[in-house]
Amino acid sequence: MTEKRNPLSAESDRAIALADAQRKATKLFDRIAADLIRPGVSESQLTREIADLGRREFGIETNWHKRLVRAGTNTLAIYNENPPERVLGDDDIVFIDLGPVFAEWEADVGRTYVIGNDPHKLRLRDDAERAFAAGKQYFKDHPEITGSQLFAFIKSLAEKTGWEFAGIIAAHLVSEFPHKSLAENMTTGYANEAHHEPMRGLDSLGRERHWILEIHFVDRARGIGAFFEELLTVD
Repeated sequence: MTEKRNPLSAESDRAIALADAQRKATKLFDRIAADLIRPGVSESQLTREIADLGRREFGIETNWHKRLVRAGTNTLAIYNENPPERVLGDDDIVFIDLGPVFAEWEADVGRTYVIGNDPHKLRLRDDAERAFAAGKQYFKDHPEITGSQLFAFIKSLAEKTGWEFAGIIAAHLVSEFPHKSLAENMTTGYANEAHHEPMRGLDSLGRERHWILEIHFVDRARGIGAFFEELLTVD
């Protein structure tokens, strides 16, 4: 006789697996920050070094989205853009966005780093991280929140701190790999201005939706941006 699994336990297991994947990805970022980010390296070379480090020390063989390494004015570009390559400078800002898969579970983590001590770049980096925390709390405080409401809130945080929100989405689904196979992905898988349905609820397979929150603040006048992302629905 097949033992029936408690659906609440199954959902808890999914959340634990997603959190574990994120913890592993965060450790990868710690190694990147300690050893790889430096002036004089090109974006493509840094991308290759990150891939090598991920395979060698973390066993990463699959990424569910392309690796993004963007420096200087390229930090203004959104995910789908492919700006000309840059080399990291002595007084630069760079963000990295990775989507490694750990044991079939997707992680999606983005961080910004400042080379040097430019106070404007440091404030931009820190404001993006603070906005993530504020956005996550806002999501917790509003159980019926829609994607468009979250998008509007994140956009308002950028304006309040003197930046522009450059993203075309504020959040997207994440799950077992590949989450993009879900039938709902193209309609309800992104929190943007057109998403007027509650973000919480069940996906097309009857499981709880889990989201990644994306913060992309920019200063177009100075040609710099900052990016921060990780799990919205799991602590």
